[in-house]
Amino acid sequence: MTAGATGRETGLSIIAGGGSMPVTVAKAARAAGRHVHIFGISGAAGPEIEKFPHSWINFGHIGKILSVARAEGCRDMVIVGGVRRPRFAELRLDLGAVLNLPFILGWVVGGDNSVLSGIIRFFESKGFRVVGAHEIAPDLIAGKGVFTRRKPGKIDRQDIQLGLDVIAALGALDVGQAAVVAHRYVLAVEAAEGTDRMLERCAQLNRWGKADTRKRAGVLVKGAKPGQERRIDLPTVGPETVRNAAAAGLAGIALAANDVLILERENFIRAADEAGLFVVGVDTDSGTAT
Repeated sequence: MTAGATGRETGLSIIAGGGSMPVTVAKAARAAGRHVHIFGISGAAGPEIEKFPHSWINFGHIGKILSVARAEGCRDMVIVGGVRRPRFAELRLDLGAVLNLPFILGWVVGGDNSVLSGIIRFFESKGFRVVGAHEIAPDLIAGKGVFTRRKPGKIDRQDIQLGLDVIAALGALDVGQAAVVAHRYVLAVEAAEGTDRMLERCAQLNRWGKADTRKRAGVLVKGAKPGQERRIDLPTVGPETVRNAAAAGLAGIALAANDVLILERENFIRAADEAGLFVVGVDTDSGTAT
């Protein structure tokens, strides 16, 4: 911030999907003295965004985003939160969207990374600077090391390395940010359904995992795709991830250090300890915790 700059002149607009991430980022920005305006996507964002200056939008309200963000002095932009990709028939195009229709059409086709990169290019072509949630709230980033009382064993570490290899191989094809591995056997790979639904499938597939936490087996591994656009859609975990991993009979969760965001960190770690799971941040070069 330059001398004499105000919070409004360094404002931040947040395009908000579902979950607690948008409010977490908004609180961090406000704590840094920045003006915040949240654009809540109807049907995705929760009512908690209304504690901040906000506007409700539908898919296709591009003109509204551009005009309000400029009026609010919000030249920086964060795009966070869970959103189901809309079908073209669901788009409610305002005039701003109609005038930029070739860009908009590209948002409903293609892999996640190509679509998200296109969204960033569009807003930056309009004079905005898109930044990552972790740039506003750096405490969200998972570091290295074991976060829980339980630690991964030798077999767990082998599963973690295989999971990282799977994410790297499939991520190059713009597929998934997570895998579940048990005893060197790949149980599931994340696709369009997301991590929670993938874990629901694993609850039926994991023949090693038992209700007895001493007999749990398998690891949920999460990490960014190779070459992923880091300003949008870094993989995220939170307390709900722990509950689903425990229900799937897994032994723990491994996060690629510096590539995964942790929501509600204290609650996340507490939930893992209570469930008897380990959580570890791993070096993606070595696959081992430090």
